[in-house]
Amino acid sequence: MAITAADVKKLRDLSGAGMMDCKKALTETDGDIDAAVDFLRKKGLGAASKKAGRVAAEGIVVSISEGNVGVVLEVNAETDFVSKNDQFVGFVSAVAKLILDNNPADLDALKAAEYDGEHTVEQALSQLIATIGENMSIRRFERVEVDGIAAAYVHGIGKIGVLLGIEGDVDAALARGVAMHVAAANPQFISRDDVDAETVERERAVLSERAIASGKPEAIVDKIVAGQLNKFYSDICLLEQDFVMDTDQKVGKALGDAKVVSMARFALGEGIEKKEEDFAAEVAAQIQG
Repeated sequence: MAITAADVKKLRDLSGAGMMDCKKALTETDGDIDAAVDFLRKKGLGAASKKAGRVAAEGIVVSISEGNVGVVLEVNAETDFVSKNDQFVGFVSAVAKLILDNNPADLDALKAAEYDGEHTVEQALSQLIATIGENMSIRRFERVEVDGIAAAYVHGIGKIGVLLGIEGDVDAALARGVAMHVAAANPQFISRDDVDAETVERERAVLSERAIASGKPEAIVDKIVAGQLNKFYSDICLLEQDFVMDTDQKVGKALGDAKVVSMARFALGEGIEKKEEDFAAEVAAQIQG
């Protein structure tokens, strides 16, 4: 039986599932709408889509490495309880390993990748959503492969994940220590060469105005600003920060000739606007409704 666009739209309206999933369901059921709805329900796809509007800002960040290849991944859910759920943790770990081994180009490629021989990653996630009953999303990942070592570190129960690509001769314990430093100090850049000119000029303008307003002679303002810019760089640049594992030296000195070529730090839920819950109002609404 030929599947029409109208059939797909009707099934989407009934189930809330995605267009491609609806088309597949209709194909599998010879265009029978009711059977297609059941097909989607069995796959967990309809239930997952109905939860898609709910804010997912909790979840887990994982970071793993094998030699010179590493991955950091964030998968979100609605509550922090899910981060302790074995099924959820197992799914996130499996997806991280999949990224490590297969190097998908982006999130779309990852979601379309084969998960278990029967389902794609997106379909497996939909089933998990239906099983656990919370909205979930694969938010972001980074993969690094370097001529050296990929250093991975996770702080807390998946709250912060760090992945560094370090080229050159570097001890694995030191590399992990630098990754721990990134988790703690949150540098914004690897070195001062990475800081964009606009950021530097904005900071320079602020420091200059502050120096002039404090009554410093204009003749020495530039020297004062130059010194304060060095402090600015030491605050935001990894290689110029005091190494948390040995505060008597900078991170750059601790690394010696080794070079940090990539740095990723994922803090769980950062940038996601969380809904503020009014518990009393929620209870009242449930009583009235």
